[in-house]
Amino acid sequence: MRKKTFAAAALLAAASLTLSACGSNDGGSGDPVAVVSEEAGSDKAATVLDKPFEKPDLVLTDTNGEEYDFREETAGRPTLIYFGYTHCPDVCPLTMNNIAVAKKQLPQDQQDELRIVFVTTDPERDTPAALGKWLKGIDSQVVGLTGDFATVQAGARTLGISIDPPRKDDKGKVVSDHGTQVIAFSPKTDGGYVLYGEDATVEDYAEDLPKIIEGENP
Repeated sequence: MRKKTFAAAALLAAASLTLSACGSNDGGSGDPVAVVSEEAGSDKAATVLDKPFEKPDLVLTDTNGEEYDFREETAGRPTLIYFGYTHCPDVCPLTMNNIAVAKKQLPQDQQDELRIVFVTTDPERDTPAALGKWLKGIDSQVVGLTGDFATVQAGARTLGISIDPPRKDDKGKVVSDHGTQVIAFSPKTDGGYVLYGEDATVEDYAEDLPKIIEGENP
């Protein structure tokens, strides 16, 4: 078991320091925003927050083209949220696949109880149809959300996750710079009380998900 407790305020302060540009080699650090400090133990998978985040007020569009109110739809449910984009060549698909593989190790009733939400940081290209096709290859139960970029950016910011508008790199390829945290919300309090960085493995999630589903500390 790997865990570390930090104050949410420290994570918010750190969020403005670094972004990860998926697949970009333009001189950026490539480090996840979730890193609070090197000496604090950034090798830990689960960061248990002493002051949980409030669920963001996000009303977006799901892969069926229907309105999805994140707070309402996930109320009282164990929930994981991740912000990324379908054209990402590395971190985003790896993170989502790690979670999906770990989820499939759960009993069916726990799989059905867990909510996994993927919010695009590249809404211009990630239409509901594009999101649905991409997520179908990972886990058809994952909720994919798209919508106005400013809305997505504001919602992510409340979780200490920084997102920049998509841009073209030096090769003319569109990339999205975004924080790579996964936030887990408790079914008991609806608070975002556990944070994972991009180094979290299938084994980390497989070990922690049964506890998160019960609203316990991993």
